[in-house]
Amino acid sequence: MPPLSLTVLGTASPHPVPGRPCSGYLLRGGGAEVWVDAGPGTFAELQRHTNPARLTAIWLSHLHADHSADLLAALYAFAWGGLTPPAPIPVYAPPGAAHRLAGFFGRADVRFLSGVLDFQPLYDGHEVRHWNLRLVSRAVVHDVESYGLRAECAGRVFAYSGDSGPCAALVELAAESDVFLCEADIDRHHEGEQVHLTPEDAGDIARKAGVRELIVTHVGPTLTRDVATARAAVAFAGRTSTAFEGAARLV
Repeated sequence: MPPLSLTVLGTASPHPVPGRPCSGYLLRGGGAEVWVDAGPGTFAELQRHTNPARLTAIWLSHLHADHSADLLAALYAFAWGGLTPPAPIPVYAPPGAAHRLAGFFGRADVRFLSGVLDFQPLYDGHEVRHWNLRLVSRAVVHDVESYGLRAECAGRVFAYSGDSGPCAALVELAAESDVFLCEADIDRHHEGEQVHLTPEDAGDIARKAGVRELIVTHVGPTLTRDVATARAAVAFAGRTSTAFEGAARLV
């Protein structure tokens, strides 16, 4: 079994388009399978690559819909669609995720979710281990509570920015990682706004962190993926590639 692998489920921002769901990834390592971000359309794509009932955990960087809305689709599948997991699946997410999901059903009491989903709040420095896969979360800068992820398994390191503006935590999160999956959502910063990264930001963070490879993802409508990757590559001056739906690779 490969020590650590990444499958891209979706990369779009801020809404899905044909053939391109929003943010979502399948991370496998050390016997664990983790659905990282649950943007619209990614639950269907997840089923191309695994049985969702076998997921070890779900990890959500933040609660914006383009990173979390398909948790509702998963709940329908787990509770009523015949994909019931053998035990409740841990969901690592910012506080309030369970109440937001329960709100779709007009319910304030979240206990009805506990049969299939076990919500556990993220915080800066949150660490959990599933078999030989270690997950560490760091708070990053965004307009809502948001986290980046560092995953380690058998000596390999994967880092994911989530949604973030430029911040020191991203450099620390990605330090010496083998693969850094980083958003490059915007063409430029508007005055007073530092809630997303430009391609140059992504490349600069990767360079400062000394990563082995930068993968550009979550490119917004003011850019194309090719342009964003090319600009990030100039700033990074290292191996740079683009996240495409369905791509699977070792870390």
